[in-house]
Amino acid sequence: MKLEPVVGDDPREILRGLRGALHGAGPALGLGLVSAFPAEVRAGTAVVVTTSGSTGVPKSVVLSRDALTASAMATADRLGEGAWLLALPATYVAGLQVLVRSIVADREPAVMAGAFTPQAFAATALMMASSEHGRRIPTFTSLVPAQLAKLLDAAAHDSPVLTALRSFEAILVGGQALPPATLERAEAAGARIVRTYGSTETSGGCVYDGVPLRGVALRVARGEVQVSGPTLADGYLESEELTDAAFLRDADGTRWYRTGDAGLVDDGVLRVHGRIDNVIVSGGVNVSLDRVEAIVRTVPGLASSVVVGIPDERWGEASVIVAARGEALRRSESVQLEEARAAVKEGIGAHARPSRLVLVDELEALPSGKPDREAIRRAVIALR
Repeated sequence: MKLEPVVGDDPREILRGLRGALHGAGPALGLGLVSAFPAEVRAGTAVVVTTSGSTGVPKSVVLSRDALTASAMATADRLGEGAWLLALPATYVAGLQVLVRSIVADREPAVMAGAFTPQAFAATALMMASSEHGRRIPTFTSLVPAQLAKLLDAAAHDSPVLTALRSFEAILVGGQALPPATLERAEAAGARIVRTYGSTETSGGCVYDGVPLRGVALRVARGEVQVSGPTLADGYLESEELTDAAFLRDADGTRWYRTGDAGLVDDGVLRVHGRIDNVIVSGGVNVSLDRVEAIVRTVPGLASSVVVGIPDERWGEASVIVAARGEALRRSESVQLEEARAAVKEGIGAHARPSRLVLVDELEALPSGKPDREAIRRAVIALR
C-alpha cells in the first residue's frame, strides 16, 4: 500500500487525505518527520504519525483504518455524537482524532485558523451553533492543559470566551496530567471537562475520567499500565525490535501495549502515578519526578509548573521546579519554594524535596502543546 507523506500541517489538506485513507480509496498519510518514510506500508494502514514526544526520540506509529475508526466510534458511544472543533495540530494524534471523529460522524469539523488564542477559539466555537430537526447539535473539542489554562485566564474578563467554554457538551483534555487547580477553575466556570488518557499507540485517548472506552481493557503488570483493545496501533514503522518491546501478545492472542506509565486500577478506575522512567536517584534514593510535580502543582502559583531532574554535586541528582514568571510571582520566590518543599516533604518525604525554583518568561512547549521537558531541563542546566 502506498504511503504519501504530508508536508506541512494544513488541517484542510490532512482532512482531504484522511477521508480517502479511512475509506480505502486513497493512500495512507505520513504525518510528521516525512523524510525517512518508505514508499509502501502494510495494507489497511491509514496514517503513520511520527512524533518526537517530550524526550526528543522520534517514533513512527502505524495506525490502521480499523483502529482509528474504533476509537472514534468508542468516543461517540461514551459522549454522544455531534460536531467537533479542531484547536490542536492535526499532525498529532489528538488533533487527528478530531478529524477522524468528524469523518465518521459525516460532519464537517470547525477548524480554528492560525495560532491558538482565546479570542480565535471563542470566535470559531460560537459560530458552530446549529440545529437539526429542531434539536441543537452538541459540540465537542479537544485541548491540552496549557490551552485550557489560557482560556480560563481570558474568560475571567472576556465574556465571549466564557460563553464558548460553556457551549461545549464536553471538552476533552489530555496529552499530560491536568492540574487539579485547573480542573477546579474549569468546573467553576461551567465548562464540562473530560480528562483523557492515551497515546499515539492507542489512537489517542482511550480512557476517559479513568474509565476505559468500549472495547478497551486495562491491566497493571509489575506496576506498569498496559492497554489492549481495537484501538491499538499496528506497531512502529520499519522497527520490529521497537514494536516487539512495546506490544506484547498473550498466549490467547490478546495484544497489550506497554505504556511505560506507573499506575493502578482501583475499582475499575485507572489512576496514573507518572512515567516509570521519569525517576532520578538523589542521595541513593529513587525519586519520581511525576509524583513531585503533582504535589508542587497544588501550591498556589505553581499549578502549571514543570519539575525536571539535573546533575547535583552533592546528591548525584536533584529536582528543580520551573515555572512561568507571570503565574509564579503572586508571592515571593523564596516563599513559594519553601511551600513546595514543605508540601513534597509531607507527601513523599524530605529526600524528594526540590532544590530550586527557576522562573522563566514562558515554559518551552512542543507543537502539541505539551511541555518540552528535555529543552526545559537543558535550559536549567545551562543556567548553572
